[in-house]
Amino acid sequence: MSSLRNSGRRAVGLVAAASAVLALTACGPAGPDDESSGNREAKYKRVIVDPHPHPADVIQMAGAPTAVVRAGEGSLLLTYDAGNVEDDEGPAASAWRIIDPDGATVAQHAEHTDAEATQAAYKGVTGGFVRMPPGEGADGAYALDVRGRRQKVVITGTPLRSRPGDVLLAELEPTLIYRPATRTVAPPAGVPQDAVRLAVDERGTIWSLDQSLTEDPDRVLWQRDGRTLGSTAVPKPYTGGVLVGRGGTAALSLIRGESVAGLLVTTDSGKHWRTVLGGVAWRDLKRGPESLVLEVLADGRLLLGEEGGRYWLADDHANSAFHDLKTPTAFTSLTVHGKTLYGIADATTATYTLVKGEGLWISHDGGRAWRRHE
Repeated sequence: MSSLRNSGRRAVGLVAAASAVLALTACGPAGPDDESSGNREAKYKRVIVDPHPHPADVIQMAGAPTAVVRAGEGSLLLTYDAGNVEDDEGPAASAWRIIDPDGATVAQHAEHTDAEATQAAYKGVTGGFVRMPPGEGADGAYALDVRGRRQKVVITGTPLRSRPGDVLLAELEPTLIYRPATRTVAPPAGVPQDAVRLAVDERGTIWSLDQSLTEDPDRVLWQRDGRTLGSTAVPKPYTGGVLVGRGGTAALSLIRGESVAGLLVTTDSGKHWRTVLGGVAWRDLKRGPESLVLEVLADGRLLLGEEGGRYWLADDHANSAFHDLKTPTAFTSLTVHGKTLYGIADATTATYTLVKGEGLWISHDGGRAWRRHE
């Protein structure tokens, strides 16, 4: 099964009201026949060839979600993928499940697919979730409310001036934002032509990394409502990597050669920037810049690390000192929604068996305590 970074796989469709009710009636725990590895393998094979798989069966066989996103009022949408264990081709199954803030399943859906298909990815927004387009263009985008009901979105090629509440839907090729108030998908106005990284915060600020083909240094720009508010140069000898922004805090990973070497950080909406080279054992990032995890909590603290490796959390919103994040088991992925951490323990490739601690783990206190989502 795959990690969060593989959550760009094929769309999983929508639950109809009647099928959602039926799905919820058969959500009981696995029976004794599913406990042995042989029985589990047999059921796994049955589920992925079933033309109409049951959501609970797909979720049980997947073991851990591939991704978790949170709507504005606290509901979660979890996606699952039961891939083909024995081949990169062949049958597979995918599912999603929506859980309300009290932990109750309110909707779920599954469908038969194939191992080469791209699974759907979603973003949490005010009022529900929006499905990100699976390829170039905005086709395939739609919204789900927190009850799992599908809602149409307006797709337009007319650029929108960014406003508070806008969400980055697709970073590049094409760049798209989503406006929950009007359910509109459109390109943002004023993004630099040479932008290679983008982030949109809850204030409607668009942060972008402008990487020209000249010898000039990379630059970080920020804008709102179609107007550029400022820019700063990436210090030499570094180039820019991952870019994030939230609540006046923005951070860019600094790359030197083939390694992450530090951060360029602002905590006051771009008025002042500083380079952070210490506080983290950068040498412990083994997988290169492409595997870096960098996110901003709602209180301005930065989380950084790499998939399947170590993670660090800033001591406070100044982001000048970091501490090791303790996790209950090895996570294949870790993400942030608000101030809550969501870690996923999973196998890195599809398997019939479950890894130690497999599933979704949640921490509301910066990683001091974790609970496993059942």
